[in-house]
This record gives sequence, structure tokens and C-alpha cells, in this order.
Amino acid sequence: MVGRYMVGMRNESKSASVTVEAEDALIAALKVKQKNPAAMITYVRKHNARGDERNLHHDIGSSEAH
Repeated sequence: MVGRYMVGMRNESKSASVTVEAEDALIAALKVKQKNPAAMITYVRKHNARGDERNLHHDIGSSEAH
């Protein structure tokens, strides 16, 4: 079963968050870490459809995800 997770990361002085589709939170964090090896993962949580639509996050495939 695949779910959507929000993953927060910090790279140098910038912080960002992305939406990832994954089987669980650990896999979501590893997918982000694979795309951004220098980033520090700060949090992983389940995607909140109602709340997250007000504050949109970048998708993991987006080139803007740092």
C-alpha cells in the first residue's frame, strides 16, 4: 500500500519540504536522501490532504526540491 508523506530537509542554510509517494516513512526519507545526499532529513509525516493544500510542497520529482 502506497501512501503520501511530507519530508522536511535542510541543506546548508536552506530548508525545504517535498511530497513523496512511498510504502512507509523510512522509504520516503530514503528517497529524498537519495536525490539530495548532502541534505539532513528533519521530519517525515503523513500527507495531510486538507492542510497541505493550503501550503503546497514540492514533489520529489520537481527540480525545485533542494
